[in-house]
Amino acid sequence: MTGIAQHVRKLVTIITESSLEKDLVREFDQIGVKGYTITDARGRGSRGQRSSSWGPSGNIRIEIICDIPHAEALTSRMHEKYYANYAMVLYIHDVEVVRPAKFD
Repeated sequence: MTGIAQHVRKLVTIITESSLEKDLVREFDQIGVKGYTITDARGRGSRGQRSSSWGPSGNIRIEIICDIPHAEALTSRMHEKYYANYAMVLYIHDVEVVRPAKFD
């Protein structure tokens, strides 16, 4: 885009078991995350094929755009509390946003 100031933030994507949704939302509040998007997800990975129609046994995809300190806090918390016992994938990308104050 030309002529529009862009600012780099982090996009943290978490794909995990839908049964964790309420716990993770509490974690996000404790960390100070301003917003997130949660959608049903399905696919296949190291733990087999998962369908979004499995209700509490399905998967969710969570996307959070935030600054670096929040991305680091999210990554640490997920690793410390969830990685050992739950199916979870987390990855981070740089993204450019036009309204940076929404994501700090």
